[in-house]
Amino acid sequence: MLPYYGDVGLMQTTVRSVLAQDDPDWRLTVVDDGYPDDSIPGWFESLGDGRIKYLRNEENLGANRNFQKCLDLVEHELVVVMGADDVMLPNYVRTVQSAHRSHPNATIIQPGVELIDENGEPAKTLVDQAKRRLYAPKGRGRQIFCGEDLAISLLRGNWLYFPSLTWRADAITKVGFREGLNVVQDLALVMDLVQRGDQLVVDDTVCFQYRRHRASDSSWRAMAGTRFIEERNYFLDVARRLDEQGWSRAAKVARSHVSSRLHALTLLPKALKNKHSEGTRNLTRHAFGPSKRI
Repeated sequence: MLPYYGDVGLMQTTVRSVLAQDDPDWRLTVVDDGYPDDSIPGWFESLGDGRIKYLRNEENLGANRNFQKCLDLVEHELVVVMGADDVMLPNYVRTVQSAHRSHPNATIIQPGVELIDENGEPAKTLVDQAKRRLYAPKGRGRQIFCGEDLAISLLRGNWLYFPSLTWRADAITKVGFREGLNVVQDLALVMDLVQRGDQLVVDDTVCFQYRRHRASDSSWRAMAGTRFIEERNYFLDVARRLDEQGWSRAAKVARSHVSSRLHALTLLPKALKNKHSEGTRNLTRHAFGPSKRI
């Protein structure tokens, strides 16, 4: 599934990467959220590949509702909700199919990911270095995780790369995205599955390129500090649900949300330098303020 709104060239690169899979056992459904470019439908027709279905929303739904629409259209056993600027390496489908055969009861598969920038060159960011060095599980090959320990690990620092994940369709379509979330909807979905006892498989075979670029919606929200309002409210809400479930250790991690505070702190100097008053206020409050809902 490819929920789309944004740069046409990057989207076309994404689609071509799916076409280049060395395992042909895939179908691609693109849900265009009304991006204003009349050439897009014709480009998909020119591909001439029956495995690709292109749909265009009559009205702009926004990210959350368009992602949920994608889940409503799922037809197969496994599903990827891919980013419209990311790249599947040719071995992606083969790798996740193999992991699924090894662990058919697991709900989520996290394959190996490498980072690229807006120009397709290797990228390295402070956020990703923290993900890999501090938060991601250590070990080689395939590993399986579940329960409160997995919840604690993800809440300390979300080391998953959502667009690269493969999901068992019966699980993701049943749970779905929480309404109203645009920044942490991916973590919220994963946590909902983890809380009900689902398993996650990590396979370190690199088969996906995740794009980091400054023009992204999440980057803009981070600089304005608005993404952290949503993050803080989510962490406090999930802490309450974890307490109710008896996962007190995970609830404590969610309530403190240290990695999210540190992320805000790393952005504060740039907001100050650019005299971004709203961003400075939001980032300062998130980094140093008390754990209360905004």
